[in-house]
Amino acid sequence: MTDTVELMWNAVGRRKTSVARVYLTPGTGKWDINGRTLGDFFPRLSLVQHIQQSFTATDTLGAFDVKARVRGGGQSGQAGALRLAIARALLRNDETHRLKLRAAGLLTRDARKVERKKPGQPGARKRFQFSKR
Repeated sequence: MTDTVELMWNAVGRRKTSVARVYLTPGTGKWDINGRTLGDFFPRLSLVQHIQQSFTATDTLGAFDVKARVRGGGQSGQAGALRLAIARALLRNDETHRLKLRAAGLLTRDARKVERKKPGQPGARKRFQFSKR
């Protein structure tokens, strides 16, 4: 009986209120995001290209099977979280990708979140109209 060690790299990415857990395995480029394919989960082509930036920057598009679990937020936040998680997982696979990923800005976590609404105001920054009299 021989033990087969399956290679797998995982990472977590966050953006706004979204969290993505990604598992990369060497393969043919198959995508599984919450049990759906990439095109089904993200119907907008711009989001698909945004997610695949990590693979195109390192010339590894189609070299890995991607299994991901994404929670919270909307489509844009989930796409950003997935992009960061894939970049981090690729870095765990091969540390030589760091320069390419860093140059493309794919390793920096975007910390912007929605600012909370303040009491006595209609929004986070907007004020009610001032009346002198």
